[in-house]
Amino acid sequence: MNDDTFTEDENLMRIFGLLIGLMIGCGTLASVAAPPPSWILRSDENTKVLLDVMARLEPEEAASLGITGLDDRISDFAPGSEQRWRAAVTAAAETLQQRLAGETDADVKQDLRILIGSIERDLRGEALHEKLLLPYRNVTHTIFRGMRSLLDDQMEPERRPAALARLRKYTGIDPGYTPMTSLAEQRVRDKLSTPTLLGPFKEEVDRDLANNSATLDGIEPLFRKYDISGFEEPLAKLRKQVAAYDEFLRREVLPKTRTDFRLPAELYAHRLEDVGVDIPVDQLVRRAQVTFREVQNEMQTLAPLVARERSWEVRSYRDVLKELKKKQVSTQEMKGHFEARIAAIEEIIRRERIVSLPERPIRFRVASLAESIIQPAPHFISPRFIGNTGQQGEFVLPLKIPGTKAGQTLTMDDFTYDAFTWTLTAHEGRPGHDLQFAAILEKGVSKARAIYAFNSVNVEGWALYAEAETKPYLPLDGQFAALQARLQRAARAILDPGLQAGTIGRDEAMRVLREDVGLSEGTALQEVQRYTFKAPGQATAYFCGYTHLMELRAETERLLGPRFDRTKYHDFLLAQGLLPPVLLRQAVLESFVPSQKGN
Repeated sequence: MNDDTFTEDENLMRIFGLLIGLMIGCGTLASVAAPPPSWILRSDENTKVLLDVMARLEPEEAASLGITGLDDRISDFAPGSEQRWRAAVTAAAETLQQRLAGETDADVKQDLRILIGSIERDLRGEALHEKLLLPYRNVTHTIFRGMRSLLDDQMEPERRPAALARLRKYTGIDPGYTPMTSLAEQRVRDKLSTPTLLGPFKEEVDRDLANNSATLDGIEPLFRKYDISGFEEPLAKLRKQVAAYDEFLRREVLPKTRTDFRLPAELYAHRLEDVGVDIPVDQLVRRAQVTFREVQNEMQTLAPLVARERSWEVRSYRDVLKELKKKQVSTQEMKGHFEARIAAIEEIIRRERIVSLPERPIRFRVASLAESIIQPAPHFISPRFIGNTGQQGEFVLPLKIPGTKAGQTLTMDDFTYDAFTWTLTAHEGRPGHDLQFAAILEKGVSKARAIYAFNSVNVEGWALYAEAETKPYLPLDGQFAALQARLQRAARAILDPGLQAGTIGRDEAMRVLREDVGLSEGTALQEVQRYTFKAPGQATAYFCGYTHLMELRAETERLLGPRFDRTKYHDFLLAQGLLPPVLLRQAVLESFVPSQKGN
């Protein structure tokens, strides 16, 4: 979630960021939560209607959320799976609508509307994809995720061997199963002759073909690390199957690819809705343009002060940024460096009473090469939300993008320069994503609000807001880097819609990101790929969510005046789970503000 969590597989967007909730932490999160109130128990029974559908048709995702007994199962990719999914979720929606009609509790009704709304968005999205796009998918990524979600240091040891069962089913070795590559090929082949369907973007397919081998290379070390034998035969078979699938893509899909990355307008509009963007695009872009210029001015104000501290001759913010980026944190230093940053920010949080802190430490690690291919930006892996027995989330830092430009490996220096590690820690760690997801478990949030209300606006908005809360207390170079991060988020809200509308070209977007935001070639390329084909629309969510939270904060402070308590306010926000902005504002104005006025 990261900068952050985005995924390329369309079916995973429904539970964006909830990819591999599998961390066993130092403290037991579930044990510190109070027994849930009765309305949450009733709400969770309603959510079970949808979770049962997920368990039946997408067991890997259900298992990653914590539903037991599914580790050796794989998703339904057989012919007719789309129709089976549509029938199942439509039936679930009808059941939930019936329960809504007879429900009297306001909180349970709200959660029912969240569940029904999630189904309706999914159905609209599925219909648009079926109507407009050739059903291309990266099978290698799907299989790697299925392995990685079980083969991890923090997964219960008794669950890890199920990864072998999954692998055998993915490859069709077990009776009754067809290789996933064959099913994916057949799904595409069935639609190849439909002239109205848009093929995948050529650069996306080229990138996948270039990286599939390296992604597969990440599977064997996982099996060996956990001493799981018997993987050699299915993995060798998988390599041959992927090679054959890749050849099919080169031979029959590449000729159908498009060189225009832009999505049909109705599909892009749905993408924005799906990630939670509720500000009209033209209004969002205008706000972002103003913010972009204001942040540039702030950076230029700070730049000479940062330069003076270091006796540098440079004065422009661009040149100061270049100098700061020369001080990189090495891979060997990474763990100790971020541990020190975490401790320093926690001291700031306590001293300034920003938000309540738990006793347990944050988990942090550097990504593997295969993980970096799939998610080439810093991100936070959420904890298990169901049946949690101590699992925590984890802050993961990838270091480079495997070659996507003329066969090069493009190294990124944007997340590992010393000054930037302050604001990155605040975003991914505390008071950002780490506290956000821990609160879901520790404060007893309903499953509807933890899983089906989840979208990028409410998640990334909080993390960017968390950066702003810590910024005033950072050293000057840390404040400067925090402004650069905010500048990048404003740029996203300008460039993503502009690229999709055709009012901004790729060259211009790359120039803005390199020259004005100050990103490396590797990160600028990764950003443009994100806007164009990896996850169009998602990158706008940071600025949208941050804008809503800043507006709500200003309104709340005005209403409460001297009674405003920052710690209580932030604790209240976190206790609401992942509510979208409109429902969060309602909760603050109807519950938090009256409770504080009565003090």
